[in-house]
Amino acid sequence: MDSNIIADGLIQYLMLVALLTFHEFGHAWTAMKCGDDTSRLQGRVSLNPLVHIDPIGTVLLPLFMIFGPSGFTRFAIGYAKPVPVNPYNLRNKNLDDILVTMAGPGMNLILAVALVAFARVGLIFHSVSVAELCIQAAQLSLLLCFFNLIPIPPLDGSHILRVVTGMSWEAYANFARFGFIIVIVVIQIPFVQEVISSAVGGTLLLLGTIFGLS
Repeated sequence: MDSNIIADGLIQYLMLVALLTFHEFGHAWTAMKCGDDTSRLQGRVSLNPLVHIDPIGTVLLPLFMIFGPSGFTRFAIGYAKPVPVNPYNLRNKNLDDILVTMAGPGMNLILAVALVAFARVGLIFHSVSVAELCIQAAQLSLLLCFFNLIPIPPLDGSHILRVVTGMSWEAYANFARFGFIIVIVVIQIPFVQEVISSAVGGTLLLLGTIFGLS
């Protein structure tokens, strides 16, 4: 494999790990502010990637997608170790559950905005390579944001589905047992891929317009 491809793949992977770390930090910090200390007591209110790494979701899956048999695809997706939340410690179970849930995708959206802003700064100082790197990271952050809104466990959108449908925690736990398998199947559906791609592309275009990149 070409050294440039390996270098680009490693950069993509490091971006993913950093973005996943901020995503989980957002969940943990919000849960703590909503009254649940579970994540804090387990050391998850941290920007240290090591406390959030999942062996499969943060290591094997994304590395396989980047360097797998089909070759380097410049596409990486994965997940970190879920932040533990005890809903019975939350001050307002349903409302706070949604706040904690949306904190992860919300963090990725905030990072995307900041990264596009940095891309603009890079162009001001005639650093095209920095701008391109920031845009690439912003695109990946938006991908994580919208991917996690799919309403299937263990993705964040499933918590919103639980609240909207009035599903009990027991029923949700049973549903979540098969969630990962369902996610794998669902993301193979072209329509789902197109919706996520359109959401990412549209948001990135809007941000680029706001910051004068397009």
